[in-house]
Amino acid sequence: MLFICIKKVYNVFIWSIYMQNIIDKTADFVESKLENGEGAHDWFHIERVWNNAKAICKEEEKADMFVVELAALLHDIADYKFHDGDIEAGPKAAREWLETLNVDNSVIEHVCEIIRHLSFKGAGAENPMQTIEGKIVRDADRLDALGAIGIARSFAYGGAKGNLIYNPDIKPKLHNTKEEYLNTLNGKNKASQFNHFYEKLLLLKDLMQTKTGKEMAKKRHEFIEIYMKQFIDEWERKI
Repeated sequence: MLFICIKKVYNVFIWSIYMQNIIDKTADFVESKLENGEGAHDWFHIERVWNNAKAICKEEEKADMFVVELAALLHDIADYKFHDGDIEAGPKAAREWLETLNVDNSVIEHVCEIIRHLSFKGAGAENPMQTIEGKIVRDADRLDALGAIGIARSFAYGGAKGNLIYNPDIKPKLHNTKEEYLNTLNGKNKASQFNHFYEKLLLLKDLMQTKTGKEMAKKRHEFIEIYMKQFIDEWERKI
């Protein structure tokens, strides 16, 4: 009996070392790929989402941390926004990498499914995640679109795409399709980046799918509301 217990402990130890090795290699791979990436979707964004995901996962029951970490690390390895709207670009790149590490196919499939459905694609194109791991990673990613960092990321991305900071004559639009949303993000439609707050950022608090994510989103959401009021007051010379 003692031998069996020792063997089980040893197997768990070996498995944990194996998983950590995969995580470490994946982190190094993603960092090398995105170290010079666009400021709102660079390695530091990935690192923040990764840390958010681990924090949420620790509070949620029955979630597979291994899947959560891999999906968080690889979620923007080939973001559809930078690949002509191709939502399969990310899952394909993630699969190719994980296969080089001989990760179990069931894990690869789960990670790719999370990445495929992770990104916000317009208010009318929202689809819920089906697994707790997917919900955790999506909430972690959306937390990084809120608060002070979310504001900074929004304007960094808008500037890179040539969008105006603000134009009061351009009204916000809740997009019904991925294509419509993507065209606004990428400057193909006349857009003001401030509208992105109405079109996405202010919606995220109520789209969180985990209890922990919902709690974490509250203060960040409130900060955006405070910032927006200050912005408009300054624009309209009220202060």
